[in-house]
Amino acid sequence: MRLRASPICRGRGLVRRGELTWEFDIRPTPLGRTYAMLLRYGKHRMPEVLVLAPDLNALAEGRRLPHVYSSKPVRLCLHYPKHDEWSPAYSIADTIVPWAYLWLAYFEDWLLTDEWKGGGKHPGEEDES
Repeated sequence: MRLRASPICRGRGLVRRGELTWEFDIRPTPLGRTYAMLLRYGKHRMPEVLVLAPDLNALAEGRRLPHVYSSKPVRLCLHYPKHDEWSPAYSIADTIVPWAYLWLAYFEDWLLTDEWKGGGKHPGEEDES
């Protein structure tokens, strides 16, 4: 219900076999491109956000995509699960969706500068806690 009511993630979705799927579009900045997104969330799992279009790998022109869980399909890394930055008690519309906007804004900056300014942990980094 919160996804449906949110002005920043208007889209369509359904719940089937205990999994929510929600398709929506994001335009992270007024000058940015529009991205087709898919959010999946099932009981006892973390939400997953995938970029359906445009193809981020093509936009990266051979560079390895920064800060993703997977690049085919592109699944965004929006939080660090070990640090309990998200829990099922939080609204996806108020956390995961805005984090996806931020990720895409950082991505568009990365395309121009080749520097990831979005922070976060990357595979292989030591956990400081």
